[in-house]
Amino acid sequence: MTIQTNLTDPLLTAEHWMEAGRAVAIATVIETWGSAPRPVGSHLVVDGDGNFEGSVSGGCVEGAVVTAATEVIAAGKAQMLEFGVADETAWRAGLSCGGRIRVFVERLG
Repeated sequence: MTIQTNLTDPLLTAEHWMEAGRAVAIATVIETWGSAPRPVGSHLVVDGDGNFEGSVSGGCVEGAVVTAATEVIAAGKAQMLEFGVADETAWRAGLSCGGRIRVFVERLG
């Protein structure tokens, strides 16, 4: 059986992945300051193999969020992430847009 996903809606992707028996985490932008790459409410869903759909940063910190999401899936414990230009992690991840974002990552199911 092939599962079709709607590439424009990561929440539908998460639902399909869960129906297929995959472990899934969701990352949600919960707060922004200044020039943020994605608005509050943006989502990125990640499965246990590191596959992902959606965006919380327009690509600049997605790798760090995917890594955190796989840790959340494994441990079952949610994480709060924050990235900003004054944060060394953000520079490594590429968030040089002048803003800050706070992202909540939790396991679904």
